[in-house]
Amino acid sequence: MSDSELAGQFLDAAIGLLRRVRDEETEAVTAAGTLVADTVAAGGRLFAFGAGHSSLAAQDIVYRAGGLALMNLLAVPGVVGVDVVPATLGSALERVEGLATAVLDTSPLRAGDVLVIISLSGRNALPVEMALHARALGVRVIGVTSVAYATETTPRNASGTFLKDHCDVVLDSKIAPGDAVLTLESVPAPFAPASTVVTSAVLQSVMATAAGILADRGIEPPLLRSGNVDGGHDWNARILKQYGDRIFYER
Repeated sequence: MSDSELAGQFLDAAIGLLRRVRDEETEAVTAAGTLVADTVAAGGRLFAFGAGHSSLAAQDIVYRAGGLALMNLLAVPGVVGVDVVPATLGSALERVEGLATAVLDTSPLRAGDVLVIISLSGRNALPVEMALHARALGVRVIGVTSVAYATETTPRNASGTFLKDHCDVVLDSKIAPGDAVLTLESVPAPFAPASTVVTSAVLQSVMATAAGILADRGIEPPLLRSGNVDGGHDWNARILKQYGDRIFYER
């Protein structure tokens, strides 16, 4: 099989997953977008969290041209991406009980805010405990996860539950356990993960929905523009000043 055929197979697999999300998650995307819009309109704040590679999708909706300026990254030291050495430390920290509670209790989150939690498996202590504790604080939780993990794996946290069990809205990425979408007889392990592509697209669809809902209500969505287009910096300066009390990545 040629390299180009493998590239095409991966893209086809990713497109197939995106089509499934479009066809099967419409209600959930609308519910999540409505929750985001309601929170913005009510003066609440928005936060996103993901550990390891799930953090990539969280970062994709923070301080993003064309995105909502009010989305803040909830960072947990050691698990944001793969920037720690050894990289396996980040995976180990995801399984530490009590870490999520400590992070939330020292964070700016408060009742009425929205927290997007991204975890492909949804089985480790960090995302599950974060959802549990956030809701106890009065924070609304949008979970982005693969529901298939809940039927094909076991929980890896003290509660014996999954992220999907503790969310106000669940967005199912449709990713199969293991993430990789390609196999070859000559390659001993599956390869080509698709979760980042799909999860980022799901979240951007939620943000687009929220912007449209706000506009329908006569509320200007607090959107950022690219700093690389004329007038972008002035536009963003206005938005950041107007919503400065709800934006934490500027402090």
